[in-house]
Amino acid sequence: MGDSIGWGIVGYGWVARDYMAPGIRAAGHRLVAVSDSGQASRAAAEAEGARTHADIAGLLSEPEVEAVYVATPNHLHREAVEALAASGKAVLCEKPMAASLSDAEAMVAAVSKGGIFYGTAFDQRHHPAHRAMRDAIRQGRIGAVTTIRIVYACWLDRAWTSFAGQDNWRIDPLKAGGGALMDLAPHGIDLVDFLLDESIEDIAALTQARAQDYAVDDGALLIGRTGSGILANLHVAYNCPDALPRRRLEVIGTKGALTAIDTMGQVAGGTLSLTDGVSGQAQALSFDAEASPFLEQVRAFGSALRRPAERDAYSAERDLHTMRLLARAYEGCRTARVVED
Repeated sequence: MGDSIGWGIVGYGWVARDYMAPGIRAAGHRLVAVSDSGQASRAAAEAEGARTHADIAGLLSEPEVEAVYVATPNHLHREAVEALAASGKAVLCEKPMAASLSDAEAMVAAVSKGGIFYGTAFDQRHHPAHRAMRDAIRQGRIGAVTTIRIVYACWLDRAWTSFAGQDNWRIDPLKAGGGALMDLAPHGIDLVDFLLDESIEDIAALTQARAQDYAVDDGALLIGRTGSGILANLHVAYNCPDALPRRRLEVIGTKGALTAIDTMGQVAGGTLSLTDGVSGQAQALSFDAEASPFLEQVRAFGSALRRPAERDAYSAERDLHTMRLLARAYEGCRTARVVED
């Protein structure tokens, strides 16, 4: 069996269409089949040469599908993952794992029962600049890490949609499970784990509903601390105009700092620099600026599917910890409001 993987996709929206499907092709893999209840979504998938189904049962019957990317609205992740786990197919599920912690816990139980290979699609782990940052940290080039600061923001208004006529499920609290915090903060929380080889343990947050006219938060500030005492600061937002600086990742250490600009997101490129803590001089660090995080994610997951020894990089329990942090962040916001009232 070669390295080319036969993929299925459940939920063919914006991210699947514009980033995952191209990543599958660029990796030399095959998009075999797509399951989506929307006619426009199925038509777009058919234009890419995929067989389409209106429900997941049809995709499950596809023998050429080895791995399935789940990109439905968050509240439908559990149903899809449970069905796929029972079928024995490998699963790469979009973040956040689910719209609720209870659904995420049920998903982990289904994955364990089915004995399948599972990963959450934290594509930022696979951005070449972020891999270069981790290498520099492990090499001690900035000394002992003290702080990580992340800004990951965009403009998402009520009118946004993947396909004309479809609803914007990201602003529906029942479908999304939250707003900017639920959608964007998981990447930052997971990047802390990836870059430092340790997870955030303590977390607190403040949310806002400042600029957009919908029921979920359009911005949030989070502070966290790892077990060894490293601090993390995350600003995520749906209320930042896209023309403004809005994607920045900094890792501060006792001997220097790493700064990545415009690397957070779905596309390739951005810049990475290392600033010396004594001279203040900055130098650019090289990385593969042509490879997108989605391409690298497909390559990594496919390689791990073929080579089980590489699966240690994936952990449903670690991803469940991220979901628990999100739940604690939201609960802290609600508690703070009750106390204030």
